Amino acid sequence: MPVSSALVTRFFQLLVNRRFAEGERELERIKEKMHKTEWNRGYFRALYGMLIARKSNNDNYAFLSKLDFNDKNVLQNYRKEFRGHVKSKLHGDFDRGFFSAWAKFMRILSKLAMDNSEAKSVISEKAKSKIVEKDKSQAKIESFLRVKA
Repeated sequence: MPVSSALVTRFFQLLVNRRFAEGERELERIKEKMHKTEWNRGYFRALYGMLIARKSNNDNYAFLSKLDFNDKNVLQNYRKEFRGHVKSKLHGDFDRGFFSAWAKFMRILSKLAMDNSEAKSVISEKAKSKIVEKDKSQAKIESFLRVKA
């Protein structure tokens, strides 16, 4: 893809966090850096459509409004499906660019979902250790080992 991956990733992060004004500015930067090809036109149209769908958020028929951003397995399945469309010779360049944007979005979302689940597990481990520290009635392994020795 000729467009900077960092710009597109930043756009997706802004989209997920519903920061639309910044997302629109980032989308303009992406548009300025794109060459005028059918593939890029399809890619940009997908990005623009994602922004519009995310902004409206009340469209029950829109794919994006029904998507669970935290379900990693579903996101990976959609990514595989979109990648299949990208590789299909039945689609033209516009369509392949369009589906490529969606595949990249699913990849970024699954990474964000993974980061969120890892963060939650770290937080829950810290919370568990604090609970054990506060509960003096529980035996600690150090005291158990000292008694045996």
